Amino acid sequence: MSTARWKNRPDGSNWGDFGEDDQLGRLNLLTPERTRAAVAEVVDGISFCLSLPLDLPGGNVLNPNRYPPQLRPTRRHGAMGLNFRLARVDALHTDVLSDDVAVLHLQYSTQWDGLAHVGSMHDVHGDGVLRAVYYNGYAADEHVVASCDDAGDIDAQGANVRSRALALGIEHMAEKAVQGRGVMVDLQAHFGQGRHIVGMDDLHQVLVADGIAVEEGDILCLHTGFADAVLAMDGTPDASVLAQTGCVLDGRDADLLKWISESGVAAIVADNYAVEAYPARSMGPACCAALPLHEHCLFKLGVHLGELWHLGPLARHLREQGRYRFLLTAPPLRLPGAIASPMTPVATV
Repeated sequence: MSTARWKNRPDGSNWGDFGEDDQLGRLNLLTPERTRAAVAEVVDGISFCLSLPLDLPGGNVLNPNRYPPQLRPTRRHGAMGLNFRLARVDALHTDVLSDDVAVLHLQYSTQWDGLAHVGSMHDVHGDGVLRAVYYNGYAADEHVVASCDDAGDIDAQGANVRSRALALGIEHMAEKAVQGRGVMVDLQAHFGQGRHIVGMDDLHQVLVADGIAVEEGDILCLHTGFADAVLAMDGTPDASVLAQTGCVLDGRDADLLKWISESGVAAIVADNYAVEAYPARSMGPACCAALPLHEHCLFKLGVHLGELWHLGPLARHLREQGRYRFLLTAPPLRLPGAIASPMTPVATV
């Protein structure tokens, strides 16, 4: 198999399996039949908001490149568009209007990682030359691009630069709508609140103990307690405490990566910072990806990753009810060309 973009796909990848120009990855497995099965999980009609407040974690100690949202009033006729009296020369209307603007770092809080978030250096043409590419062979600087507003240098915050994913933008995920069956794996209930690196043996142990069956097209949700800890810190996160909080997946565990491939999960969600341990276990000075699970999921399989979801209340409710499946509705913003997106996912049980 080959396409105009690649002749040599990465080992263990599914490039081309969903079509030469596919930009959805394993979200293709969210078929009408699987959506109907997800809707059948609704018993009580209770809904859970799975988003943190989007101004959390707070500050930028978890990632110095990402900042909290800023809310500003729009400008209206040269004045501030907040509590604005709508007036005309010949009349004073009773309307009081407010409009605002949000400046958002799209991966600051509860988010989806899009497929243009993490790529890899790969010999796509089989000519021995490594090139920067993303899922299904879409190329850096061709399909994921940046352009300056002027001929000057990029400033410290990149304010004079525009970025755009011409392929693999988050809008494709939004158009898909992302509604399917969520499967809750409550890692905190088994391993506690402290830091624990979860490999395939640990995951298998939890699945067996809780009688959890993960089927093709399911959205895997991992509760670790990390987001609950963030919420309790009320906008002033303690990075040293959070570094020792909650489970993370072992992206270096080959058996775990194999299970992700074979399970057919459509996406993976966690309430922690990166789903996997970062930095990953050392494999030598020049080995491989620093984010191996991101590489495996986003780059090879087209499995979207959700981070910093607020899963605690839902996980506790499901455990009390002896359940683990639910209807999950989680579309991102329909923002063409965006690489990732905040959102407000909803679980219905």
